[in-house]
Amino acid sequence: MRILLLGSGGREHAFAWKITQSPLCKALFIAPGNAGTKGLGQHLPFGVTDFDAIRTCCIEQAIDMVVVGPEEPLVKGLVEYLREEPLLKSLSIIGPGQQGAALEGSKAFAKAFLQRHGIPTASYREFTKENYQEGLTYLQAHPLPIVLKADGLAAGKGVLICSTHQEAIQGFEEMIQSAKFGEAGKKVVVEEFLQGIEISVFVLTDGKNYVLLPEAKDYKRIGEGDTGLNTGGMGAVSPVPFVDAVLWEKIKTRVVAPTIQGLQQDGIPYCGFIFIGFMIVKGEPFVIEYNCRMGDPETEVVMPRLQTDLVELLAAAAAGELKTQTIKTDPRTACTVVAVSGGYPEEYRKGFVIQGLDQLPDSSLVFHMGTQQKGDDIITSGGRVLAVTAFGNTVSEAAAAARTIQDSIQFEGKYYRRDIGFEFK
Repeated sequence: MRILLLGSGGREHAFAWKITQSPLCKALFIAPGNAGTKGLGQHLPFGVTDFDAIRTCCIEQAIDMVVVGPEEPLVKGLVEYLREEPLLKSLSIIGPGQQGAALEGSKAFAKAFLQRHGIPTASYREFTKENYQEGLTYLQAHPLPIVLKADGLAAGKGVLICSTHQEAIQGFEEMIQSAKFGEAGKKVVVEEFLQGIEISVFVLTDGKNYVLLPEAKDYKRIGEGDTGLNTGGMGAVSPVPFVDAVLWEKIKTRVVAPTIQGLQQDGIPYCGFIFIGFMIVKGEPFVIEYNCRMGDPETEVVMPRLQTDLVELLAAAAAGELKTQTIKTDPRTACTVVAVSGGYPEEYRKGFVIQGLDQLPDSSLVFHMGTQQKGDDIITSGGRVLAVTAFGNTVSEAAAAARTIQDSIQFEGKYYRRDIGFEFK
């Protein structure tokens, strides 16, 4: 099978690493990729939203399957675009069309979907410029804290958790009146705050059947002890120690199965991943978000634990035959620790040489997130730079092993959290 993988982050490096382990993969093309994916497949010089270049590549390279890493091309209609090409009728695409991608692309769409299908989630209201004053009144009477979400894609920055009414009103005004998040914030979802522990659950579905990949917990805050600004993710662990058989059954019966049934009832075809973000409140699962793709850095712990052939799973999903598949998982704990550029998630510099990568043991799992090859050097090219994953019998063991590897890698301004998995130690 000739496969085109779209994306350039740690998620895509982890995908590429897993895909190339499959005997079903005859050739892997990666667009645009990063310094870490260079040895795993042929890099192509176009971006994930260059639909014309993607179509041309699929035709000229006789691509059998496209695996879409990030959400933006899905929300913008890549699947529909490729489906319109007569020469690509047999192309398998892992990723939903625009309707399915709206689960991530529109918070309001997702909340309405959850409500319509009786899936547990926080209560909410949505507001625009048209009912702005009504929104202000609603906020002033809302119990604290208050969650504000920009409706559209905002690069992971469109969620505010406000501890005062003044803060909530200011954030609301900045989103709707001052266009802080551009088009994404023209509509704002105001949500009840749920107090609990977040976990991420990953579903692969063909639209009717599904399999569950290993769950994970990621760490969004920049500072140790979960303090400071939100980021794209500073690390993750899998499995999550408190997720037992009772909670897993609640997740499957109350959320996962109704989600797949809801897609069918609403006439929304879906082939690909659904990332379900949960808040576990006193042992009960509530959905806080859907994503139409895998998470990052969660993929960097999920893929190493997955012992089933990934390409076989994806091919079964594309063929509508996922019911024939079972998931095998490494029982050990995986922990990934993310190294970021100094100043991230605010202003940071890039272009620094990364040292130590060539001196690591061959067994080290280092997934590149924001890197580029420049001559003989690998340099930093993003806020999140490298995710180091390690195994252990416990969270503490895995986290310690990942930190040891991180300590062997250096670049100017490097920072990483030394407490990933801290609440499970």
